Amino acid sequence: MREKFPYKWKLSELPAPAPDAPKVFSCFACGGGSSMGYKLAGYNVIGGNEIDLRMARHYVKNLKPKYLFVEPIQEFKLRDDLPRELYNLDVLDGSPPCSTFSMVGNREKDWGRKKHFREGQQAQVLDTLFFDFIDLAKKLQPKVVIAENVKGMLIGEAVNYVIRVREELEEAGYYVQHFLLNAAKMGVPQRRERVFFLCLRKDIAEPVLEQGSLFEKLPKIDMDFSGEEIPFGEIADCEGDPLQPAAYKLWKHREPGDNGLVDACIRLRGKRAFFSWLFAYRDRVCPTITAHAEMIIHVDTPLSLSKKEVMLASTFPLDYDFGEGTAWRILCGMSVPPVMMAQIASRVREQWLDKTEQD
Repeated sequence: MREKFPYKWKLSELPAPAPDAPKVFSCFACGGGSSMGYKLAGYNVIGGNEIDLRMARHYVKNLKPKYLFVEPIQEFKLRDDLPRELYNLDVLDGSPPCSTFSMVGNREKDWGRKKHFREGQQAQVLDTLFFDFIDLAKKLQPKVVIAENVKGMLIGEAVNYVIRVREELEEAGYYVQHFLLNAAKMGVPQRRERVFFLCLRKDIAEPVLEQGSLFEKLPKIDMDFSGEEIPFGEIADCEGDPLQPAAYKLWKHREPGDNGLVDACIRLRGKRAFFSWLFAYRDRVCPTITAHAEMIIHVDTPLSLSKKEVMLASTFPLDYDFGEGTAWRILCGMSVPPVMMAQIASRVREQWLDKTEQD
């Protein structure tokens, strides 16, 4: 049985939000992956904050927000001219750039360093952006705060960072829970594991509190997803680009069961390389889509994923306007899959917001 949000959909077919729909504002909005998920779940997405003008243009073109602030969150959080509507949010959403916690990055070596990164032109210390986002939550005091990040946050020394995030959110006045969720179990044709922090403001939480540990009460919410996985063969069209010569040479030496080109590289050269080049098997869920989507290749034909395959695996709407070029790779790879966010937002609405409404 499939999940309730189809991965094939169009923005143009979404109904307008109801007058009483929960209001959400998204930080680090990128091209609108999270925002589109909230729209799918019936929320009223009133706008966002994004540092990168290129991303902001895509967001405006496709989502037509009421508000969009194109500036670093460090500046945005200090504004004293924010619309009153932002002080009455149901949800403040954010996906702070996460490359310093990725298992394929430098991790601890980059903590505390300024980096130029795809999400913006300015150099920033990426591992502090989460706390800038929390500062904004303290200021706006939305009913719910939802934040997303990579699985690497839960591994090794990064666990201490998670503890700090939780402490700061609790100090801001929220009950905090975090969940490791797999998009493949949520109606998304992609294997993508992400950490979600779900936070409910303490002063409105009484209707949904339940005993957690011996000394702690937490807002009850079910984030157990067990949807039917969607194999890559269901979205494959084999219309991607041919492999470059170096990749093609390794692809020819693949063997059954290989995860990617690195396996052939080890056999041929005795060393690890091409470790980010992964195979898409028709009978398995597609690997995680990254900003380098061209590195996911068909195991049975020497092609990278096509634009449509990437869009479907990322659950981007079929009428999303990426403009010219290959922006679709970056936008899909950096975004929360809309259907993944729709699943979460739907449960937050049903299990928290609908039960904690106040006059």
